[in-house]
Amino acid sequence: MDQYFLAVDIGASSGRHILGSVSKGKLVLEEIYRFPNGMDERDGVLYWDTDRLFREILAGMKKCAEIGKIPVSVGVDTWGVDFVLLDKDDNKIGEAVGYRDSRTEGMDKEVFDIIPEKELYARTGIQKAVYNTIYQLMALKKKHPDELERAETMLMMPDYFHFRLSGKKVQEYSEATTSQLVDPRTRDWDYGLVDKLGFPRRILQDIKMPGSNIGGLTEEVQKEIGYNCDVVLPPTHDTASAVMAVPTDEKNICYISSGTWSLMGVECKEPDCSEKSRLRNFTNEGGYDGSITYLTNIMGLWMIQSVRNKLAPDRGYGEICEEASKETISSVVDAQDEAFLAPADMVKAIQDKCQSTGQEVPETLPQLAAVIYNSLAKCYADKLKEIEELTGKKYDRIHIIGGGSNAGWLNELSAKYAGVPVYAGPGEATALGNVLSQMIEKKLFDGIDEARRCVADSFEIRVYN
Repeated sequence: MDQYFLAVDIGASSGRHILGSVSKGKLVLEEIYRFPNGMDERDGVLYWDTDRLFREILAGMKKCAEIGKIPVSVGVDTWGVDFVLLDKDDNKIGEAVGYRDSRTEGMDKEVFDIIPEKELYARTGIQKAVYNTIYQLMALKKKHPDELERAETMLMMPDYFHFRLSGKKVQEYSEATTSQLVDPRTRDWDYGLVDKLGFPRRILQDIKMPGSNIGGLTEEVQKEIGYNCDVVLPPTHDTASAVMAVPTDEKNICYISSGTWSLMGVECKEPDCSEKSRLRNFTNEGGYDGSITYLTNIMGLWMIQSVRNKLAPDRGYGEICEEASKETISSVVDAQDEAFLAPADMVKAIQDKCQSTGQEVPETLPQLAAVIYNSLAKCYADKLKEIEELTGKKYDRIHIIGGGSNAGWLNELSAKYAGVPVYAGPGEATALGNVLSQMIEKKLFDGIDEARRCVADSFEIRVYN
């Protein structure tokens, strides 16, 4: 009888429940439930409706019972940096403010007045991003100190959902590192840094490694969905889960987890917290088995998503990509420019950047898409050179995983700009990595290497030269 493992993969724009199993030696994924996501706005604040999201989690878990495929375990992964505060009675304090909210403006200076940016990176190895948890907490300290004083618990977003499922308050390693408050050498909170910044230690929970089984569902949840199963922590940061699904057991690999963001990097055993690494804007986030996912953030498909949603929300990305491949416009923009983080109008932001740099200004959707895809591919090539310089290693291919692996022309451009083959797939990398961590915990695989070999045998991997 097949065993099923449930990955609840929640992204910034949608969430999915995917059941994973092994049949005849191959991995099988089945999407059983999907729901929309996005930040809501109230009184000028962007936030996540965590109650609605938890109802969606339960709805998808009920679906498992309806189709007769009750999972052995469940794990939730999400984006990084955002969190929920709870009071002494475990009631939520305020809203779960989203990373695109403006509350962190100027908070980097507040932090750097206490600890210089150079020293902060040397301690945490995490690149500066205005939305990191460290700056969100500083915003609370400065603007809503009463909320921080009332707080007894801080749980990162997936940890909060695991708490709602299991009743256990823990913080998973990969997600915790996105806070910029973890020592990458000890794989634990940097309590000295926490004290220095004036954040309360009590709100931080014990850090658990991916693959940790934290027990069964609460009685309340069991009654709601009709069954019990284990809650197993995947790498709860979606990037770390995706990296688990890279389809090779070779150690010297370069990957791009391609979705709303493009996260490009390599796996390392130890962090690089050097000044050279900081100046190149690389980050040392946590991965499976205590590894370091040494990577850099590139704006990614957020740019094409924003343009499509404004100009042609009913058109498919494949069609747009195909039309873009026929354009001759050669303009490129810096895909890491903060101008593209949350502009009021992405189309105008791209056009303005092209105009200000003396390049042809894209006017149509295919032209805009061509600029975006060329810009991403050039950025990938530039970052590959930086990674090789920083690590002192050469990489003879790039593995592109996640939804962006289905963008054929972007893969072709990436191979052309980088001068190395691009291996594309699997597309459902994040949910797959989530499932793999659960399967390893239940001994279906003898570690990550065997699991990755099975990924390579189970899914089509397309090669672009």
